[in-house]
Amino acid sequence: MSTVPAAAPVPPSDIVLPCLDEAAALPRVLGAIPDGWRAIVVDNGSTDGSADLARSLGATVVHEPRRGFGAACHAGLLAAETEFVCFCDCDGSLDPGLLPAFVRRIAAGETDLLLGRRLVRGRGAWPLHARAGNLVLARLLRRRTGLRLHDLGPMRAGRRTELLGLGLTDRRSGYPLQMVVRAADAGLRIAETGVPYVPRTGKSKVTGTWRGTWQAVRDMRAVLLEPPAAAAARGAPR
Repeated sequence: MSTVPAAAPVPPSDIVLPCLDEAAALPRVLGAIPDGWRAIVVDNGSTDGSADLARSLGATVVHEPRRGFGAACHAGLLAAETEFVCFCDCDGSLDPGLLPAFVRRIAAGETDLLLGRRLVRGRGAWPLHARAGNLVLARLLRRRTGLRLHDLGPMRAGRRTELLGLGLTDRRSGYPLQMVVRAADAGLRIAETGVPYVPRTGKSKVTGTWRGTWQAVRDMRAVLLEPPAAAAARGAPR
């Protein structure tokens, strides 16, 4: 449990929101962005007008033509300018309004990378096959790093310079896991905190299907097989 006073000041931060055809969810998601924070919506090839809608709602829009969750996340990280950077899904399943508490804990020195552990609130929020795949990966991660994490969810926060220094290379579904693995290898402190996880708006492009979940698991298992990256090989933003 955090011991940081709730009234502790929170530095304004950038929130990276990878986006592929999320026009239906954008008004609710962007409406929950904390005051003074910047939403960076990374359009990954939407055909439903998501980019124009996000821009009209006040978000900074970055276009990433390479398809892939990691490609969108990393484009957002490169576009970020604040000391702290947060990541959140753009489908309405997670509340970006919770992220100031994440940043507060990092700024106070409790941890370096804080992950949101998804707590299901509502039927269908997290399909059984996706939950099972996440559990397997969490166990494999524990063997690889010793971290006793329960979830590798997309909501997280860290310092921009430290995240860029990890030299992340995965541009598919393995990106969130690679961030955790390389952060652990680099000696960063990693923790998790519970966050409500509600049914998304619209159909999932990845974990909503067995095929999508299997592809994500394959991408992440490949990350776990990578040898520890040498610190000297990291550090250059790409």
